Amino acid sequence: MHSPRFTVIIPARMASSRLPDKPLADIGGLPMVVRVARQAQQSGASHVVVAADDERIVQACEAHQVHALRTRTDHPSGSDRLAEACTLLGLHDNDIVVNVQGDEPMMDPSLVNQVAHLLARHPQASMSTAAHAIDNLADFLNPNVVKVVLDRQGLAHYFSRAPIPWWRDGQQGSTLKALPSPAPLRHVGIYGYRVGFLKQFPQLQAAPTETLESLEQLRALWHGHAIAVHITDRAPGPGVDTPEDLERVRRLLAA
Repeated sequence: MHSPRFTVIIPARMASSRLPDKPLADIGGLPMVVRVARQAQQSGASHVVVAADDERIVQACEAHQVHALRTRTDHPSGSDRLAEACTLLGLHDNDIVVNVQGDEPMMDPSLVNQVAHLLARHPQASMSTAAHAIDNLADFLNPNVVKVVLDRQGLAHYFSRAPIPWWRDGQQGSTLKALPSPAPLRHVGIYGYRVGFLKQFPQLQAAPTETLESLEQLRALWHGHAIAVHITDRAPGPGVDTPEDLERVRRLLAA
């Protein structure tokens, strides 16, 4: 199969309660959103665009030759901002877009490429994403680590903050003592979309499971849309949510 053309869109919003002006945080002499874009430019994407809610982000991107669009400030979610960006870019419904978060400066470009290629290989899927094997019990039990269970075609059955699949016979008393085998999968927050579906997505009714779990991708499954999942051998680099995360990433890149 020939290599599909795809666009990377990086949603970036200035408001962050834990790290003010997060997209502009300096990492090794570059604003974080610019560093994310430069990683994405190595993925084989035909176009990399930052979808920003603030003119300061646009200006910072343009100063470093990164294409940026000014989008509305009132979007309730990143997918709404992506949908607006697709319209502004004039993308066609069958085009593929990969959403790379603006706070992932260590995102592996090859993973971006693999998520786009996976969606191209699964015409029955509206979305694609990634996961990797969990290798410790603490992560499996941690509700902040999102898990995913797949079917035999590599399509998502369900995403959950709960430890799934639950190993019934792995308990000692009321406590799980070991990981199930094969290893459970940790979801990685990168998404590929078909543009036609992405434009529809914000108008879909929120799923009851989405509300309970606070996981937006469950809306797609609830409405009958398939999500293809790429299994990667390694966990992606850390994202940036807090000042402590920022210092950690600075140290890693400096090393």
